[in-house]
Amino acid sequence: MLPGFKRRVIHDHWKTYFGYGDCAHGLCNAHHLRELQWVEKEHGQRWAAAMAGLLVETKDAVEAARGDGAAALPAESLAEFERRYDGVVKAGYEANPLPPVAQGGEKPKKRGRPAQGPPVNLLDRLRDFKPQTLAFMHDFRVPFDNNLAERDVRMVKVKQKVSGGFRTLEGAKDFARIRGYISTARKNAVNVSGAIRDAFCGKPFIPSCAPQ
Repeated sequence: MLPGFKRRVIHDHWKTYFGYGDCAHGLCNAHHLRELQWVEKEHGQRWAAAMAGLLVETKDAVEAARGDGAAALPAESLAEFERRYDGVVKAGYEANPLPPVAQGGEKPKKRGRPAQGPPVNLLDRLRDFKPQTLAFMHDFRVPFDNNLAERDVRMVKVKQKVSGGFRTLEGAKDFARIRGYISTARKNAVNVSGAIRDAFCGKPFIPSCAPQ
């Protein structure tokens, strides 16, 4: 994390990330889609397919609105998507009822929170982190997933796989600097070949730092 970063980070709900309290958080829905697909396949729970379909439908609505030049979805659309989201979560809990209380006042064998299955763990996350899950719907600047960040680190893993690593720290820094420059150009819709040429000419592309 960059010191002083105060915008929004998109991640896979690893609890450690929430320790960064100065920034807002969003959850990667590509991870959610994979988990929902697994819950449907391995546990046969239909609510998971409904939630996956709803997330994709919401993403399509956001992309269509952005393509039409809109800065936000209509208020009635936001309310409808949230209503359906809550309905699917409710259906998920109905499909996963709590176990019956032990009869005869028998004390639980273990202390703490009772164990629960993966479907309920996912439901708890979708319920408790609804604003972070649907952040992309309320703010068009927020991506649906963190795939862009994962693509940025992919070349490092390719380098590690092919070469086993870097021979020097300076070589690693140069590699990261070059890949970062190319990625920044692409994210700003700048021609990569032209950006590289400009860098060799002493006029590298520098993105705007204006707040959004």
